[in-house]
Amino acid sequence: MNSKNTICLWYDHEALDAATFYAATMPDSAVGAVLRAPGDYPAGKQGDVLTVEFTVAGIPCLGLNGGPYCQHSMAFSFQIATDDQAETDRLWQAIIDNGGVASDCGWCQDRWGVSWQITPRALIAAISDPDPAAAKRAFDAMMTMGKIDIAAIEAARRG
Repeated sequence: MNSKNTICLWYDHEALDAATFYAATMPDSAVGAVLRAPGDYPAGKQGDVLTVEFTVAGIPCLGLNGGPYCQHSMAFSFQIATDDQAETDRLWQAIIDNGGVASDCGWCQDRWGVSWQITPRALIAAISDPDPAAAKRAFDAMMTMGKIDIAAIEAARRG
């Protein structure tokens, strides 16, 4: 890893599976070096995948197969900015269809427990509209959604 700061995500034993899925799904993502354990450790055996270097949307990450001792939390999420409804739908469905769970306001969780915000740029523009009434209408519309519907957000913004 060349980055001075890397996000480390703890997995039970599926860091390589997660990294491979992220690289295949998210833009500007890739799997890098895979380190196998040089000896036995509490969550695995010599030769098991210990860490996986990967990038998610340009952000360097490290997946650590540390065992079942730590769980992911919504307190950490990847927020992926999307340019249109097709990209929003594709990323949302990829996470959900791969064992993930839908949530509210553009949030979902992948099958490994990592939270994602699939956030259209149009949503950010709408809820930061200089007209407070337009911003509130868009915000109120978002609060009723799971996956973000850009056309509905834009209609709400217009009133």
